[in-house]
Order: sequence, then structure tokens, then C-alpha cells
Amino acid sequence: MIKKYQNYLIAKYLKSFLIISLVFFSIIVIVSVFEEINFFENKNAGLFYPLLLTFLNAPSILIEVFPFIFILSVQFLYIHLSDNYEIEFLRQNGINNSKILIILSSVSFAVGLVILLMFYSVSSSLKSEYLDIKNKFTDSNDYLAIVNDSGLWIKEERENTVFFVHAKKFENEFLEKLTISSIKNKNFSKTDIILAEKADISNKKWKLSGVKIIDGNNIINEKEKYIYESSFNSEIISGLFSNLNSLNVYQLFKLKENYSKIDYSTTEVVLHLNKLFSMPIFYILMTILSFILIIKLKLFQSKFFTIIAGISCSVLVYYLNYFSYIFGSNETLPILFSVWLPHLLLSLFCLIGILGLNEN
Repeated sequence: MIKKYQNYLIAKYLKSFLIISLVFFSIIVIVSVFEEINFFENKNAGLFYPLLLTFLNAPSILIEVFPFIFILSVQFLYIHLSDNYEIEFLRQNGINNSKILIILSSVSFAVGLVILLMFYSVSSSLKSEYLDIKNKFTDSNDYLAIVNDSGLWIKEERENTVFFVHAKKFENEFLEKLTISSIKNKNFSKTDIILAEKADISNKKWKLSGVKIIDGNNIINEKEKYIYESSFNSEIISGLFSNLNSLNVYQLFKLKENYSKIDYSTTEVVLHLNKLFSMPIFYILMTILSFILIIKLKLFQSKFFTIIAGISCSVLVYYLNYFSYIFGSNETLPILFSVWLPHLLLSLFCLIGILGLNEN
């Protein structure tokens, strides 16, 4: 009896989870495809690329709505069991609410690990491919900025000339130890090489200091100040590194290491990593919250009201996480505290709700 009811609940819960995930995935695809069609409206790309990009980006969006999926999965499972009088049958055989909750929470934790270790890796790879393809159709496809072991690299093209910028450090609105070289598109001939100790890149007219200009004849001309006109400023460069969903866990750790080497803030990366690592715990808490809500609110005898209450609570939790994350990103709150504080508050709420659970 014990093994049968455990297997039955696990199977029903996973079925509920998969069906609701499929529904959300379908909604994401329908909404996203119109957005992609609008993007390609004047690019004569046909229908292939909008559909391709939609499916490449959908898994990454689905990860963001998994908390809602866990909430609804528990609620629909309980409603199904209740409508078929299976809850009463389980209670008559000594299986109370606590035992059911332990099973559902265990399954949620296991699913959370699968999402973290497998699904996220796949979605990040698809997201990376999505960004690469979409970048080819944007007006900024001649620009590129990356961070690796040697520092910050920027490539930009202006007036038939490709400029390569390398900086050892990027801190706030300043680059340090710059090398700017360029190549003419038509004849691939090198032009002047600019070396600078520091550059203020708060706007697109970079203010270089401690400058040495090496011309084609290797003659060095030193200048105290120099203005370099770029397509980038500090805000634009920072924004290029903001889409961390296209990186898997290993790549995020590598990016954190490279950011440290150029003295660039690692706050966003650390926040994102902690958000990922907290997912299995978060899914357990959402499962417990959903179960408590449907047990406590079943007195209203309204399935619609119960589901709406669950969704409303998940929205409140989402915004609690969101604002805490914002406070962490601007370092108003300590990084770890900003990620785990909402989980701690939710845990306390769940502990209070669990008390007397078997009495309902």
C-alpha cells in the first residue's frame, strides 16, 4: 500500500507538472512568435527565422515561470485527488497531509535539480544560439565586446575601418592600459596604434590620458590628452554582459574569474549563480506554499478562487525576489542576503502554515 500510494502520487504530480509546463510553453511560443515576426518585419527573412528564434528562446523564458508551474501543479493535483475522493481514501489508510507534502516536496526538489543540472544547461546553449542568430540581423552586428583571460576586447567598425580595443582593466567608467589598433577594410593596411594609460568612457567621446601614438613608420608621438570617438560608452559595454542566461554554470564561473582580472564588478554574476543554486530550495518552498494554500482555502469551496489565490501569492513572491535582487545588484543589500532573504521569509511563512496541517 505504501509503495503504491507513493508511486501513484509521484506519477500524478509529474503528469500535472508536465501538462502545465506544456501549456505555459505553448503560451510562451504563441506570444513570442508575434514578437519575433515584428522584429523581422522589414528584414525579408520569411517565417523560418521567427519560428526558429521563438523555439530557441522559449526554454529560457520557461525557467522564469517554473515557480508558477509548481504552484499550479500542486493545486491541480490536489483538486483532482479531492474530486475523486482519493484524499479521503488516503486518510483512511493513515496517509495524512504531512506525508503527502513530504512526497510532493521531495519530487519538487528532484525536479529542481534536473532543471538546474540539465534543463538550464540546454536552455543557456539555446539562448546563446538565439542571441548569435539575432545579432546577425541587428544594426549593431559590426560591434562586439568580450571579456577573456587577457582583459576586455572591443571590436567596432566605422567608415570602412575596423577598430580593435584592448584594455587590461574596466572599473566603473574607466578603462586602464588601453591598446587601440585599426585596419582598413579595403586594403587591410594598418593605421596608427594608440596606447593609453587610462580612458574616461562615460560617454562615446573617450578621454584618453598618458597617450602614445605609433604611426605606420613606427614613429612615437606622445600626448597628455587625446579624444577617441567610439560607438561604446561604459553603460553600453556593461549592458553587453547583462544577458547571463546564455551562459551555463561553468561559463558563469569562468566569466566571474575574468571579470575579477579586469576589476569589473562580479556582482551580477554572483547574484545569478546564487539564484540558480537556490532554485531547488525555492521550488520546494513554492510546493509547500501551494499545498498550504489549497488546504487552508478549501473551505471556500471554490476551485477558481483557490487557484487565483495561489497565483496571486506566487506573484507576490516573484516581486519579493525581484526587488530583493535589485537591492543586491546595486549593493544596497549584501549579495548573498539579497538572494536568500526572500527564501528565508517564505520558509518562516511555510513553517507557520505547516503547523496544524493534519487537522485540516
